[in-house]
Amino acid sequence: MNDKTVTQKVSALKNIEHHFDAPIFGETDIEQLRRLKDAVVSDESYKKYKGVSGSSIDYYIRFIESKPTVQENESYTMDEFLSDVFIEKKELVRLISLLENKKNLILKGAPGVGKTYIAKRLANLMMEEKDETRIHMVQFHQSYSYEDFIEGFRPKAEGDGFELKQGPFVKFARKAARDPERDYFFIIDEINRGNMSKIFGELMMLIEEDKRGEQINLLYSNDKFSVPSNLYIIGMMNTADRSLALLDYALRRRFSFFEIKPAFQNETFKSYVNELNNPEVLNRIINEIKSLNTQIAEELGTGFQIGHSYFVGDAYKVDTANRVEEVIEYEIIPQLFEYWFDDEQKAIDWAERLRGCYDGEK
Repeated sequence: MNDKTVTQKVSALKNIEHHFDAPIFGETDIEQLRRLKDAVVSDESYKKYKGVSGSSIDYYIRFIESKPTVQENESYTMDEFLSDVFIEKKELVRLISLLENKKNLILKGAPGVGKTYIAKRLANLMMEEKDETRIHMVQFHQSYSYEDFIEGFRPKAEGDGFELKQGPFVKFARKAARDPERDYFFIIDEINRGNMSKIFGELMMLIEEDKRGEQINLLYSNDKFSVPSNLYIIGMMNTADRSLALLDYALRRRFSFFEIKPAFQNETFKSYVNELNNPEVLNRIINEIKSLNTQIAEELGTGFQIGHSYFVGDAYKVDTANRVEEVIEYEIIPQLFEYWFDDEQKAIDWAERLRGCYDGEK
């Protein structure tokens, strides 16, 4: 916006404050500001600045949403990460290096290997603190679009026409740009479920590490926009979903890819299991799952293996044997029948082998 437009919008906000006896400047409650906007645009007696009143409040809301907040947060160290996440130190060092050098990283792997869990804690580790205000997460799906992600026209709340709305990526990138001394992390779950080229549009170029800071005009608003160098993108990709196509090659070269594998051999995971109230039944299951994963890797590929996250959670601490049976019967066995839909007997055989590990425990 030019200086004249800024002055006009500030004057409109001051007039609204006076006319409606409602604070705007200093107000940080977004919902309260939106309610005030609805009251202003629906008040037929309010004439002055009527044409810019609603948009002025929208601009102020965007300013509040993009304004960084500095607060005391709990620190997060590498030792805490390694005790919290079942991953080896050398793998963690590599993950950090990839993300720092490329800016964009995709964690790929089979279901249940903890990709989302790792992504959030990797962000905390690089920030050296647990700061949820500098992490934003979205989930892609087949209908997700540029208008959802970057910007697009959406129906007005009052139901009269459409208005241009910023998407989460633009909002968060501008928030990061206002706070260049600190790192920000945009996390995308199920990144390969969406049409990446369509969703990113003209921003496909800007997310490259050597293009950070360069500006282009956005499609709808024509506003100048750039992706700041302190914004990191972490995507998660489920390699066992056969209904999904591979990523567009043009976008693939803009990301580093790191495969997250089942962590049954990790010493921290072994310690976790042995501290449960009935580790014997879970250890028997895990040994059988290792054999199962070997056959899955040979016949289907490593991306289809059973992950360790199936066997993590508070429910195991309450009743290990019961939780093991629930997970095997209602999560893993149904998945095996999907894997071997053309060889049902193989799924039946493995189901019986897994059941044999906990039969008689209850």
